[in-house]
Amino acid sequence: MKRRELIKGLSILPLAGAVSESAFGAAPVIPQKARKSIYQAIGVRPLINARGTVTIVGASQIMPEVQQAMDDAVQEYVQIDELMDAVGERLAKLTGAEFAFVSCGASAAITAGTAGCVTGGDPDKLWMIPDLSGMKDEVIIPAYSRSAYDAAAKAVGVKMIEVSTMEDLKLAIGSQTAMILVLAGSGSENGPLSIQEISSVSKPLGVPILVDAAAEGLEVPNPHLSQGADLVAYSGGKYLRGPQCAGLLIGRKDLIIASRINAGPHHGFGRGFKVGREEIMGMLAAVEMWFKRDHAGEWKTWVSWGNHIQKRLSTIPGVSTELIEPKARSNRAPSLNVKWDQSIISLTGEDMEKLLWDGNPRIAVSGAGSFLPFPPNLQPNISVATTSLQAGDEKIIAERLFTIFSNPPMIKRASGSAAFNLSGQWDLKMKFSASTVNQTLIIEQKDTSLMGTHLASIGSRDLDGTLHGNEVTIRSSYTKAGVRINFSFTGTTDGNTMQGKVSLSEYGDAEWTAKRHDYRPAGSPRSRG
Repeated sequence: MKRRELIKGLSILPLAGAVSESAFGAAPVIPQKARKSIYQAIGVRPLINARGTVTIVGASQIMPEVQQAMDDAVQEYVQIDELMDAVGERLAKLTGAEFAFVSCGASAAITAGTAGCVTGGDPDKLWMIPDLSGMKDEVIIPAYSRSAYDAAAKAVGVKMIEVSTMEDLKLAIGSQTAMILVLAGSGSENGPLSIQEISSVSKPLGVPILVDAAAEGLEVPNPHLSQGADLVAYSGGKYLRGPQCAGLLIGRKDLIIASRINAGPHHGFGRGFKVGREEIMGMLAAVEMWFKRDHAGEWKTWVSWGNHIQKRLSTIPGVSTELIEPKARSNRAPSLNVKWDQSIISLTGEDMEKLLWDGNPRIAVSGAGSFLPFPPNLQPNISVATTSLQAGDEKIIAERLFTIFSNPPMIKRASGSAAFNLSGQWDLKMKFSASTVNQTLIIEQKDTSLMGTHLASIGSRDLDGTLHGNEVTIRSSYTKAGVRINFSFTGTTDGNTMQGKVSLSEYGDAEWTAKRHDYRPAGSPRSRG
């Protein structure tokens, strides 16, 4: 098939056939209990996703039209660059951008975009990454945009230059600036360092702006490109309901082409970011469907599910609910905020999240921190997102919450006075999956409360915790410069040593031991051992 014929054929995608309508105009949903779970067959528990479009619990429900396109795509072979060209042109027509390419996720789109801005499409420079000698090696980022997702740009080897004001920006931008990375949100639209304001400085200097809009849907004309951005990255597996491991980079054609060569199947730095023909066609189908979906009808359905849960909980003493309907572009999805009076229901948000997580069926919800994978939610509230539910899930959630609130279980907690005083410096040994690392704890104790500093590999962070009897709990978080690390230590102590398990949040678990630091006068020998 000639390229022009292929492009023409892409405008009418194969759909899922004649299906009866559900909440999204898709095939009827099979009740969860009636499904034969592919996950349970290998010992993995499926769950009801009331956390929303969060990757670690599966994000969104893929549309049947997307699945059909993926199934059709694997039936034949195709040259990937030719496919990318054709799909890029079709996506450009749909989105109003100059060009586009399908990546293996929004994060990969940011990495490829950064590499494209650094190398300019030069294969010699591509093969030098992450050694950026002789290349532009700085990415400017507004302070409001710092997040864990900065890692996508930092993977290329660039230095992140944080700015807070226009004066900072004017001083920072220069001959080494490869691009400016902006996280979409209120700051990028209305703040003192909005895309439009940044563009007024960067455009005359030829410095491109890349916007991370992963948690948004598509609009035409594109609001970020209209304000002066050059590239915009989107997640395919969130509100577009495309393949989970797909994303979009749209914008300037020259930069898109320069970015695309830094992703697979091409060799070099980005080989690992390859995307298959089925994800490419699935992502195109998702964008096609985005402009055909009944978004008002979907919103109405999501709200109705929240209303159902709200109504079911309305008669429980001490429980209050609020249905939130955000208007912002990013993470625009209704959710039900559930709060309770702890003098009546003595549960924390973490307790409730864990009770739902450990129940049958498993239910994932969010709180101030969230049971997985963030710090513990010690507040009496949870949030129930409705966008990733399937029809009938709202009834299961409502009944489970009603049952727990009506007869809350007694949670055993450590109590009593502290058996020891742990104040002082401690030599901490962290045993990870394939390494053992020495770190330091500096603790100040008042009664049963602990506070102080955790000195780890990446830097220092505050700690807090408790000691009841000989049971110790310590928490520390490092959230500077876009980093997100949260540790939760639990264990026992005899006053001179501590040991136990540590939750590394999304990175799993480890073992830890600590002993009081052995202070010696300067010059005195230490014992061997």
